[in-house]
Amino acid sequence: MKRINNTPLSTSEGNFYAIGLNYKKADAEIRGHFSINETAQANILKQAKQDGIPSLTVISTCNRTELYGFAQHPFQLIKLLCEHTHGTVEEFEKVAYIHKNSEAVSHLFNVGTGLDSQILGDFEIISQLRSGFRRSKKHGLLNAYMERLINAVIQASKRIKNETEISTGATSVSFAAVQYIMAHVPYVSEKNILLFGTGKIGRNTCENLIKHTKNEHITLINRTKERAEKIAGKFNLIVKDYADIQSELAQTDVLVVATGAQQPTISKELLFLKKPLLILDLSIPRNVSEDVKENELVTLVHLDELSSVTNQTLQHRAEQIPVAKEIIYEIESEFNIWVRNRHFIPTVIALKTKLSEIKAGEIDYHRKKLNDFNEEQAEIISDRIIQKITTQVVNHLKQANGSTEEHLQMLETMFQLEESERE
Repeated sequence: MKRINNTPLSTSEGNFYAIGLNYKKADAEIRGHFSINETAQANILKQAKQDGIPSLTVISTCNRTELYGFAQHPFQLIKLLCEHTHGTVEEFEKVAYIHKNSEAVSHLFNVGTGLDSQILGDFEIISQLRSGFRRSKKHGLLNAYMERLINAVIQASKRIKNETEISTGATSVSFAAVQYIMAHVPYVSEKNILLFGTGKIGRNTCENLIKHTKNEHITLINRTKERAEKIAGKFNLIVKDYADIQSELAQTDVLVVATGAQQPTISKELLFLKKPLLILDLSIPRNVSEDVKENELVTLVHLDELSSVTNQTLQHRAEQIPVAKEIIYEIESEFNIWVRNRHFIPTVIALKTKLSEIKAGEIDYHRKKLNDFNEEQAEIISDRIIQKITTQVVNHLKQANGSTEEHLQMLETMFQLEESERE
């Protein structure tokens, strides 16, 4: 069993890696190539199980796709990702990042607490992380290390949300979309707005449209009409069949696309326009084909262009970063201490076993030599001595910090602890 001093983690299971790409280097098109839907996530986990990867979780949002897990080499995870998406290894290498052990842990803390989000303080990511870890646990791909880690990240996320103002103010993608519409469409309350897609972003956009535009001409279309009707019922909106989308587009002023398709659902062939049409594509991968811009009446805006929202809100959030980082440092340090302590437990167990063997030999010797030997009393006294010795050793190792490895090796040499005893 390999060891480290203060930092997680290198074991017989491999190293802990975070591999992925996000909005910082990968544009929307490239992110779309590596987008993973629920079916693909399940397939990745099944393949990982077959490949002998001991622990793995997957997250895929409009801004990032990442795999967290144990492997002997990061290419095992990269290969899994590329085999189950439309992305290639060459594309991945141009825009990706690979974090190992303690760097991977720190990265996950920053992601889960919204510090690495495109919109600072976006806490929607933590629910996606939770879902990913639950899915991994269901597939038997969540070891004790990763389970403890995600619980620590969730704890940090809760504390930052409760103890700082890093998530105050509305800066979500859906809110940014509505802000853009209000800023660029005059008399917006009188315009015809069509919302295509009723997933989470679509629902949030719908609520923000109603709240901020006071528009009573919002129409919903979804491939599954029942879902659209369920949402429309809350707000008394119009629902149209998917088959009617072409005729609806002809009379629409603003189209918001928030579908979850892997291929474009809106293309120039659907557009027979007699008036300007503003299209906002809030989907990853992009669900509006670039060819719609060939129609001179179309203005196409993608979600990457909506990130410049409410600078004042974002500035206030940025001021909260130092406090958030202090919380992360505290919880991450506690996690690393747990890892370090867990790290030397096999040696302590092996030491206790060795001491118990010595005890058994001595009791057997004295049983044969002494007629009035009290074996029961000797057992009690010996067990207490062994417990005190091992407790002393544990306390010493906890305080050893950088010299833990040397002390472990000394114990193993001194008591001749074999590899098999420590596993």
